[in-house]
Amino acid sequence: MSASTVGFLSEEERARSEPAAKRIIRLQAEAKALAHEHVKELQEALEIVHRLAAEIADGGAAYPVGVREISRRLTEEADMRARGIEAVLRRGRPTIPAVA
Repeated sequence: MSASTVGFLSEEERARSEPAAKRIIRLQAEAKALAHEHVKELQEALEIVHRLAAEIADGGAAYPVGVREISRRLTEEADMRARGIEAVLRRGRPTIPAVA
């Protein structure tokens, strides 16, 4: 098989032609990259929750007192959790092996 035809292989054909160890490394790298993207989505969602909760907490009499209080606490919690996730990501930057 020439190098020019490799790009046209189906996933199944590529899997059969790729040694198992290389395939495992490639799939693990893909899974780690996808997990990192997923965590970043969680961070973004927490930032949205933080913003919305802060708006409601500062919204005055238009919002029930209990909702404002919950929102105030949620603002603090969402911010703290987002910063915690960021710290974990900075400490544990996954090393993704290069796949040849």
